[in-house]
Amino acid sequence: MRTTSFLLVVVAAIIYAISVPAIGCGESMGNQLWKTTGANGWEPMKNINDKHIQELGHWAVLEFNKRVNCVLKFNKVVSGRQQLMSGMNYELIIDVTHFEGKDGKYKAELHEQVLTKKRQLLSFMKVN
Repeated sequence: MRTTSFLLVVVAAIIYAISVPAIGCGESMGNQLWKTTGANGWEPMKNINDKHIQELGHWAVLEFNKRVNCVLKFNKVVSGRQQLMSGMNYELIIDVTHFEGKDGKYKAELHEQVLTKKRQLLSFMKVN
């Protein structure tokens, strides 16, 4: 009886895991946590090719890949803006390649605390 009950629980867990939809490529992760329209202290990136900005974009893609059922390859950050606010908020438009070989653009919103060396990916969504 114990073995039957255990197997029943395992089968139910497997069925649940299979039936729960995972976030896939092209679906957004997270919510927009601050307004990105209007001034609100946002400034355009002065040098989009800066090594740190490109590294932030690469990190955002890796972080997204860890959290969802998707494999994206970072190509480069193509545009963005930043806002100084208890650290730095970034809104980056990132060019990526999907696992099928198609290119696409995603908007990543992240927060970085330079002193504590902590980063947080706030949202990541496909853009046209």
